[in-house]
Amino acid sequence: MTQIQPPQETSAPQENPPPRPRTSPDSARQAPGGASMGRLVGVDLARALAVFGMYIVHIGPPLSATDGVASWVRYLADGHSSVLFATLAGFSLMLLAGRREPKTGLAGRQAKARIVIRAVVLLALGTVLAMEYGGVIILAFYGVYFLLALPLLRLRAGTLAMIAAGLALVTPQLAFVLTSRMSDSVQQGINAYDPLHRLSEVGVLDLLLTGFYPAITWMPFVIAGMALARMDLSAAAVRRRLAVLGAGLAVGAYGLSLLLAGKDALRSMAEDGGSSSGSGAGSMGSGAVEPQLTASQLLSAGPHSGTTFDIIGSVGVAILVIVGATVLMERLRRLATPVIAVGTMSLTAYVGHFVAQSVLSQAGGAEGTQSWVPVLTYILGAIVFAAVWSRFFRRGPLEYLLNAATKPVKYIR
Repeated sequence: MTQIQPPQETSAPQENPPPRPRTSPDSARQAPGGASMGRLVGVDLARALAVFGMYIVHIGPPLSATDGVASWVRYLADGHSSVLFATLAGFSLMLLAGRREPKTGLAGRQAKARIVIRAVVLLALGTVLAMEYGGVIILAFYGVYFLLALPLLRLRAGTLAMIAAGLALVTPQLAFVLTSRMSDSVQQGINAYDPLHRLSEVGVLDLLLTGFYPAITWMPFVIAGMALARMDLSAAAVRRRLAVLGAGLAVGAYGLSLLLAGKDALRSMAEDGGSSSGSGAGSMGSGAVEPQLTASQLLSAGPHSGTTFDIIGSVGVAILVIVGATVLMERLRRLATPVIAVGTMSLTAYVGHFVAQSVLSQAGGAEGTQSWVPVLTYILGAIVFAAVWSRFFRRGPLEYLLNAATKPVKYIR
């Protein structure tokens, strides 16, 4: 299952900026549609690709109904698009908090307030959407990620990378122990007193531990994105090192998992992850929850399995996509402008595809999930809408409302 993080904007510059700002040339460019200063255009392209991956998961054929190239496209979309969004969410946090250098003083306080407000809005919006579409909605989880990341905003890239790596090694096993020892009666007792769970059946326990994108195993993606944002992606040498790192993480994690768990187990977990994320509006009910792992499946790297191998491999894929998109924008930026526009209003594109499926009554089923025509239609529709909208407005509809909600931070002193 995928999800999405709305494009972020940098806050006002500090009143007393450092004498030698360390902002990359790319971060000073203006993105299409009046996007904010400080956004890397390659990040918007990567965000758009994550949107399209999310469409494939929700609208396209399941993995079991594909083969050849289509099978690889479906497999890469499963889990990886939502991980890419989570990684980009961490990147966006640093655009707010100070990308290369953390903001301090008044600017730092206002940046943290913006993040808190966005977290609360996403938590509320995610809860409302989950009331209709169930646990497949990631927005409420994003709100939790933002709040948990607040203490890390001033850390350097190396420190953030080490924290992400440590969490990737430890939290999957910790989550397995906690969930396996937590009885149904305990979960029901906690949920009975949880207003969020009563509203949408996605409560605090789901957000932190048992949901489809639990913070305990998804924070490594967010923190990895924060580390990437601290690096100078405009430097070719940095991009080369990141490309090698990303490839090494992906090949090492998936290769080792394949050796330990076997090919059949890996594909089985991939198919389970794909089916659990739903396909079409008809399968987006509250029953879409993360399947319970067994001890042997901790060796797997299947989508949404939440294992160490899944986390490390998916981070590697996310790094490769972000670096590749950044390089691509140096050569084909003008041609990719309509696609970039989707990335600048990814919150609108994410919520919009759920609403569109409901309005069009497009439910899952044999006819709706065996064809690639619906998902291609949604992708083309998103590109056309974003391209036209960005010609007249600086932000997408929901991005405008999210930005407006943060206006009161100017009163913080």
